[in-house]
This record gives sequence, structure tokens and C-alpha cells, in this order.
Amino acid sequence: MYVIIVCFTLAVALWFLQGQRSAIRQHGKRLPRPPGTLPLAGNGLWFLQPRHRLLDWFVGANHQTGFSTFEISVPSLPPAVVISDPKNVEHVLKNNDIFIKGSFFRSRSWDLFGNGIINADGELWKVQRKAGLRFFSNANLKTFIDAALPPILDDTERSLDEAANGHYVVDMQDVFIELTTRLMGKMAYDMDMPASLPFSKAFDLASGAIGDRFQNPFWRIREFILGAPLRIAFFEVKRFGNSIVSSAVGKRAKPNITKDQSVKETDPLQDNLINSLLDHIPDHQVVADAAMNYLSAGRDTTAQSLTWTLYLLLRHPRYQDSLLEEIARILPSASRSSSLPGITYDTVLPSSLPYAHSIFTETLRLYPPVPFELKECTVPTTFPDGTWLPEGSAVIWVPWAMGRSRRIWGVDSELFKPERWLGPSGSIVLQKSAFEFPVFNAGPRSCLGKKLAELLAVAVLARLIWRYDFSEVLENKEGGCGVGGERKSQNSLTLPMEGGLPVRVKLRAEVER
Repeated sequence: MYVIIVCFTLAVALWFLQGQRSAIRQHGKRLPRPPGTLPLAGNGLWFLQPRHRLLDWFVGANHQTGFSTFEISVPSLPPAVVISDPKNVEHVLKNNDIFIKGSFFRSRSWDLFGNGIINADGELWKVQRKAGLRFFSNANLKTFIDAALPPILDDTERSLDEAANGHYVVDMQDVFIELTTRLMGKMAYDMDMPASLPFSKAFDLASGAIGDRFQNPFWRIREFILGAPLRIAFFEVKRFGNSIVSSAVGKRAKPNITKDQSVKETDPLQDNLINSLLDHIPDHQVVADAAMNYLSAGRDTTAQSLTWTLYLLLRHPRYQDSLLEEIARILPSASRSSSLPGITYDTVLPSSLPYAHSIFTETLRLYPPVPFELKECTVPTTFPDGTWLPEGSAVIWVPWAMGRSRRIWGVDSELFKPERWLGPSGSIVLQKSAFEFPVFNAGPRSCLGKKLAELLAVAVLARLIWRYDFSEVLENKEGGCGVGGERKSQNSLTLPMEGGLPVRVKLRAEVER
């Protein structure tokens, strides 16, 4: 028995030690290690912490190292560096053939994303992106904002009216998830898709587990012992993806109806996403994987970003007041006693509502929907700062930490200041290099849904902030985080708010009487 224990201990020690031995060099020298690096364990203990603590550790390292590249060692992770210099980030994002998702990423995310665009490299990625480009056309975006969004927002307002009249607490994260799930279901798959479907809960469970796989080197052992609910969740997600494909194939196969006719008769968009995927990809299982990938990207990230935006507005009410003033200027005939009229594609452009866009963009800076990114290099490569990586090394950049970088944003980098995005006149939304602000990625893999997410967020915020007065629930017994507490993100691939955002709702017209 003692021999077994000793052998096991030595095996674990060697496993930890191998993570600290690498050929990575910068100008012929070893790279520095971040604060908190331990002998033998390296940085592994930080990766075992809850994700919000790991992200805060990256922020602390960024404040101490600036743009300097540093090496980390984590058991089960390939030799890896963390980059913060925008020039290095540009090198990664512009060289899509050198830096790929790779086997480390895919081995952990395969059960959820399969061959979908989030996991894919090479030709498989290109064909899914081509299908997505056709769907995210400007014509489709306009139809989406003007035709698909309003009736679903009407339903959202009816549910919030009930909460206001009934004086009960509502979780706005759930409200936004319901809204974005229904929108994606309608516009992408021509399906009625409420968030109450079993797949939604299954997907949340699966996403949290996949996020944990990237941090916990012992995830296989844990899932072997406790993974039965997770395996059921993976099955449900796959089943739902296949049902999306089956439904679309059935509609296309109706006698005497062409594919183009079926799309025009059932969907206000020129071409929905599932038909675009079916047109480009013959393998229906790959189509199902791609459909679930796009659903995750369009549903979760937008809903979570809206949640964090509302949270920041509740914590900084003066910005909410400024937003109301901007809406009143652009729509002077609007009344607080009814839904906000005139919210169209043209009115939610940055040129019409620059302050609203600056609020949403500032939220993305502090709460990026994908706070941690990782890729592998396929060949030896040298970064602009002289860092040399051998083939198979991992590259990490942390939008959460970069969004708080004092080198990029100044000494007030951790403050919520939407005005940092406005020009001197306040009517122009300033742009930041995508390599300094990599929230929507950049280069060949830049986010196809960037414009849609921005316009959707502004439209939703404008209507809801105009009609309702929200107050955050702080009492712990009602899901609050306590007076003086801050909301934290939960473990996931994206950035859901732990415990949601419980609020009380009042009709603004009644508050201002």
C-alpha cells in the first residue's frame, strides 16, 4: 500500500514538474513567471480557484507586468505564455493558420461543441463562417431589428408589467436569456424556442463543466465519479441540435415548395441561418453542431452582456439618467406611459444613440462575454516582442485583464466611464484597436455577430430603461449579494452572473408622477 502511495505521489510530482520545463525563450532567455508562482505546483493552484478569482489574479499580474509576456505552468496545460501587448495579440489573431484551437481546446470542448465553428479549424471552420456571413448580412440585420425583435420585446414588457403590478422580484438575467433565446430561435432557425425548454438548462450545466475542464487538471477523475448528470446534459444538447436540423430538413422537403419559397413564407429574414448551413454543409451532424455553436454565441453572450450592462447602470444611476436624456432627444414625442415608439434599425445606430452605445461598449470592456482565450501554435513562431514558442505551445490572452490594463486605458482603467468612448462633442463613438480591445476577436475569426449584438443591446436597453425603473435587490434572502457586495461571474465558458440579477420593477411613469 505504501509503495502505491509513494508511486502515485511521485507520478503527480513529475506531472506538475513537467509543466515548468519548456523550451520557450525570449531573446535566448527564460521568460519571467507571474506573481504567485510556486515551486513544483507552478500556477496550478490558481487554476483550481473559482473562475472569478482566477480572472482577478490575471488582472493583478497584468498590473505588475504591463505588456511583458510571461510564462505559466499548469499541470495538463501545454507549455504556455500569457500575452497582453496588443502587437502580440495582433500576431495571434491575424495568423489563423499558425494559431489554432488545437487538440487541447477540442479535447475539452468536444462533448458540447463537436465540429461546430467554435471548435473548428481549417476548411471545416471556413465553410461554417461562409454560411454565417450570408446570414449576418446588413439586409438581415435591418429586418431583424425592425421586424423580428419588436413582438418579442412586447412580450418581455408584458412580463415586466406583471412583475411591476405584482410587486415581486424578477431575475433580469433570466429575462434576457428568454428574450435572446426566442430571438435566435426565430431568426436563425425559424422555431419557437423559449428558454424554458430542457436544452437550456442542459446547456448551462454543460457550459459550466466545459469551463471547469480548462481550469481543473483532475476533471476526468471528477466526471468519471460524478459525471452522470453532465452526460445526460450533453445528450440533451445534441438531441436538441439534431431536432433543429430535422425540422429544417422537413420544411425544405415539402412537396411543390422550393427552399427559397419555404424561407420567404415562414421567416421574415431573407435567409435564416439553418438553411444557410444546410446549403453549405452536406453532413447533417456537422450542421447540428454548427447550429448549437451559433445558438450559444448569439444567445448566451448577448443576454449576459445585457445583464452586466443593467447591473452597472443600477450601480451608477447618473449614467442611466444621461441615457434617458439621449432617448428623449432622439424621440421627443415619446411618452413614459407607453412603450417607446420609433425604435428601428436607423435609431439604434451609433450615430443616433452614441451614449447608449458607449454604455454597452464600456460594459464589454469590464465584463467581456468571453473573458479568457487560448490557442495552440502549429509551428515554431516568434512574436513581435522576441518571444519564441516551439510547436504545440499554448498562447493565452485574457480580455478581462486587458480591459483593466492601465497601459491601455489609463489609471482609471477599473472604473466604469462610458464617456471614455465619446468624442469631444459627445456625438461620436470612438473606436479602439481590436487588438487592444479584443472582445469581438479580430482578423479572420472576428465575430460575425458584432454589429447585431450592439444594435440588439441598444434597442433592448432603450426600450426597457425608458419604460421601467429597476432597483437591485441586495437582501441575501432574495438572491442579493448584500449591501456593499459585488456581483461575480460563475464558472462557465462565457460570463454569466452568479445567482442572476434580482431586481424590483416599477413603471417609470408611476415613479415620476
